[in-house]
Amino acid sequence: MVTHDRYFLDKVTNKILEISHGQLYGYEGNYSKFLEMKAQREEMELASERKRQSVLRMELEWAKRGCRARSTKQKARLERLDALKNAGGPVKDQTVELESPETRMGKKTVELHHVSKSYGDKKLIEDFSYIVLKNQRLGIIGPNGCGKSTLLKIMAGLLEPDEGRVETGETIRMGYFAQEVPDMNTEQRVIDYVKDIAEYIPTKDGKITASQMLERFLFTPDMQYAPVSKLSGGEKKRLYLLGILQAAPNFLVLDEASNDIDIPTITILEDYLTSFPGIVVTVSHDRYFLDNVSDRIFEFDGSGHLQQYEGGYTDYLEAKERQMSLLDDRESIDKIVGNEEKKTLKKDWKQNHSVKLKFSYKEQKEYETINEDIEALEEKIAHLEDDIMSNATNSAKLSELTEKKEQIEEELEEKMERWVYLSDLAEKIEAQKN
Repeated sequence: MVTHDRYFLDKVTNKILEISHGQLYGYEGNYSKFLEMKAQREEMELASERKRQSVLRMELEWAKRGCRARSTKQKARLERLDALKNAGGPVKDQTVELESPETRMGKKTVELHHVSKSYGDKKLIEDFSYIVLKNQRLGIIGPNGCGKSTLLKIMAGLLEPDEGRVETGETIRMGYFAQEVPDMNTEQRVIDYVKDIAEYIPTKDGKITASQMLERFLFTPDMQYAPVSKLSGGEKKRLYLLGILQAAPNFLVLDEASNDIDIPTITILEDYLTSFPGIVVTVSHDRYFLDNVSDRIFEFDGSGHLQQYEGGYTDYLEAKERQMSLLDDRESIDKIVGNEEKKTLKKDWKQNHSVKLKFSYKEQKEYETINEDIEALEEKIAHLEDDIMSNATNSAKLSELTEKKEQIEEELEEKMERWVYLSDLAEKIEAQKN
């Protein structure tokens, strides 16, 4: 099989074959084992390359001393020097380097109030209300045709609901990634496609050009000046994604973004979304992607309603299992006792049943790094305060620095609130173990 579904590879395969730079490598085990063994292989290749460079330096020093190939031994040594110089080092996999530009977001984001949508007799969404929170990561799941893409289009303002209303904040800059790549001008050069959106994009290190952004997305200079028609389906999708990010949105709506994108690119996209300073709403069948990106899951239940679950996809599965277990317990109660005793038993069970506390997948990751995140924000504020003192007479610069300081102080306040919540939960979990 060929698949980008990493959980599927983990559960089904017992050997992975990797094609990399014209070479075929075999690994005994599933996807998790493959990642471990590939890292070991690359480390061994780097060690061999370090040894080759060391020997090459030594042989070059010998050659510089004027040794000639008069003897068979010296001739063989010179031939070895040529072989060392001509031997190529290990070829490294290219990676997509993404940085998320900071775009201001006000208090109001996107609010859905009693939204409903039908197509003919089929009710897709019924009376759905939700206020999207700042920096939230929402994953939406359900069977094909249940209304996932419809909900995304309503949130993005591309589709009007039959009933209810959608309110969007003035500072929201929407980036919508459709499931199907829209028609592109295939005669247009790749670099012109990006320049039409923005000549420059702001990053933490300053502005970068369209060409530099393309290079970070693995488009070589030759590819940049080639027509779009020369790109493969996956490359067109990568270019489409780059175009959306080039517009510097603060609210990303992703409809099956991981389809037709290779695993290394998906991994980098996941890293980008983790640090993205905005809101992400995604529909995906990629469970691994949902685990890494989402902190709340909405599931379509088949009747137009959505059920909410905290955490990523794995947390959603565990919650569903708990629900099934509760249902089984209740059915057992119904069979064992009569109708009169049943009500009393159910009441007692609810009062006495202890709920096991635990971190969700995303909470665990956040708890492990939140102290470092707080320290980094405090350092930024300290540096900005120094810059403010240094630019006391420059009113324009002073205004810019003060606004930036206020934004980071707001971020720090949110982080501190999260730290209090997570620390309190960690203490309760620890007390539960003891």
